[in-house]
Amino acid sequence: MRLYAWVYEGIVRELKSIAGDISKMFPAVFVWVPVPDGVVPALGWRAVKGAQGWVFSPPSAPDRTADELAKSIADERYRREGFGVVVDGLPIDTTRDSQSLIAGMAVSALMDAGYRCNFKTSAGFVELGAVQILAVSSAVRAHVQACFDREKALLEAIEAGEFVDGMLTEGWPVPALPTVLGLEPDPPADHKLEPQ
Repeated sequence: MRLYAWVYEGIVRELKSIAGDISKMFPAVFVWVPVPDGVVPALGWRAVKGAQGWVFSPPSAPDRTADELAKSIADERYRREGFGVVVDGLPIDTTRDSQSLIAGMAVSALMDAGYRCNFKTSAGFVELGAVQILAVSSAVRAHVQACFDREKALLEAIEAGEFVDGMLTEGWPVPALPTVLGLEPDPPADHKLEPQ
């Protein structure tokens, strides 16, 4: 028995194990190629005739549109945005909810230099004065802005035709909060985020 692949437009469309001469079993318009020993292609694999015979390779990942890439980049930016920062040794949450609370504290601190409040970090409650609140707010804003800056750079790479998949996980701000807490910086692959 010998394995043959029916190749149409450079793609394996069917596989058959045949004991006899396959060329006598099908019309000549069908291109049946013997599959080299040790190669086990699947339907959809690419097949190219080279100087040494037929070469089979798995299909490449499907090409994604610029819009699909931009969506992946926005999702990654949203995920990275919430990784957190450390300010004066305090681990500070940078999720959207926390950003909103911190912005409110910062407004109060700007209006009243004597303003103080109890703020809950992942390490517990701390009392912050106006100067500390503004430092926290600045650090959070810098982290979030760095995430948006990275997203912009990746979108520009798409426009220039220079984007490659590996770039999606490179160049983001350092994920301080998960590292400080001893957590994995990346959530499980099945974790669903809800961008707002």
